Amino acid sequence: MSDFLSKERITANATFNRWLVPPAALAIHLSIGMAYGFSVFWKPLGNALVGEDGKPLAACAAGATTFGDKLSGTAKALFATDCNWTQFDLGWMYTLFFVLLGCSAALWGGWLEREGPRKAGLVSMLCWCGGLLLSAYGVYSHQLWLMWLGSGVIGGIGLGLGYISPVSTLIKWFPDRRGMATGMAIMGFGGGAMIGSPLATKLMAHFATPVSPGVWQTFVVLAFIYAIFMTCGALGYRVPAVGWKPANWAPPDNAKNSMIATHHVHLNKAHQTPQFWLLWIVLCMNVSAGIGIIGAAAPMLQETFGGALIGQPDIGFADIKKDEALTAAAAAVGAGFVGIISLFNIFGRFAWATSSDKLGRKRTYFIFFVLGALMYCTATYVAGLKSLALFVGAFCVIASMYGGGFATIPAYLADMFGTQFVGAIHGRLLTAWSTAGILGPVIVNYMHDTRLEAGVPFNQIYAPIFLVLATLMIIGFIANFLVKPVDKRYAMSDKEL
Repeated sequence: MSDFLSKERITANATFNRWLVPPAALAIHLSIGMAYGFSVFWKPLGNALVGEDGKPLAACAAGATTFGDKLSGTAKALFATDCNWTQFDLGWMYTLFFVLLGCSAALWGGWLEREGPRKAGLVSMLCWCGGLLLSAYGVYSHQLWLMWLGSGVIGGIGLGLGYISPVSTLIKWFPDRRGMATGMAIMGFGGGAMIGSPLATKLMAHFATPVSPGVWQTFVVLAFIYAIFMTCGALGYRVPAVGWKPANWAPPDNAKNSMIATHHVHLNKAHQTPQFWLLWIVLCMNVSAGIGIIGAAAPMLQETFGGALIGQPDIGFADIKKDEALTAAAAAVGAGFVGIISLFNIFGRFAWATSSDKLGRKRTYFIFFVLGALMYCTATYVAGLKSLALFVGAFCVIASMYGGGFATIPAYLADMFGTQFVGAIHGRLLTAWSTAGILGPVIVNYMHDTRLEAGVPFNQIYAPIFLVLATLMIIGFIANFLVKPVDKRYAMSDKEL
């Protein structure tokens, strides 16, 4: 079995068609990408426990107004079986996804380079799907800590290994289209929720009963579906032989472009350069500004527009919550919104990364930060005007650049540090994603819950949140402006190569 999973076993021969590798990457990334769609579970889980009168029980953090109170409520929710969970409680699991993704990618990036993507892909499948099954039991027994452990910790490790498994492989298969290669490697992760969210919504509706929202059954079904696709993807991975290059292709002369390195930087020296940390800030700010909102996309749309989503603009979200039929109709629209922004997330990963081959990575990130800040300010304005089309349009643009940032950063790293250790360097840089996985959701969920407890109307909750996220984009702009070519003293010698 170890030989079957070894890197040597999956080294392709000279006649192998390199275009067979991207579908394998997509099979894994579309599966683990459902992490972005978990917001469709927040509302059902928030009302999972009902009393004898058929009404949801109070939340574990009922009455909490300060951050400390919220944390105390979450600590209670971890083990309590007699109170409901809040978005703040559930949002921590979403944070764990991306903290563990970045940490596992950093810890095992070097191992992946040695052992190959097939072994990493299969381990990813076991962690992600096993985590879903454990989460299913957590929902069934109403134990929040099991959900955190299952999908948050174990599933988060699966996310990290599955996420980076195809990156360096595709960069080596497509040296002639570096940006496009990273776009193909990562675009499926952004599109996972586009498929998974509507599927999860239909499954919950199928399994729902008067005393159960059908979430645990949905987790079980998704785990088995994803296990099949991820196994097929892992077995489809191949790596090129050392020194392989596309037929009739010669490496371009990058001597005139100082932003594309002509040398390689060792993994152990990359983090000693200022460029690594500036790119760390660039990724962290871009992700922080998008991850919290994307993680709360479904409830955000429902709370901001209320009855306007279902053809009844005169009623707000507070009134919708009182009616099961209206709640279900609004939830379906919220799931559709998650699907739409997931579509732009996946499209942006490929389109922006491919465009960066022409625009350059630094210029591409300048576009992300300037346009992103403008879109968040626009969303603040159009939410007040109740312009649903413009609001959705703004977040579609934001989602495309959020995804584009992920897909462009590996090519940016290859430009700065060469391709020799780009997979492992990328893994270490993903600790920025871990940080953003805490920063973004905490900003959004904390501001959301404290404003809600303060009595702010649902449709006015998000405006100041958007302005804070626009500020993060400005910080990212400054960091990107400071990126310069890596000093040649960090380059690997011919002997090290």
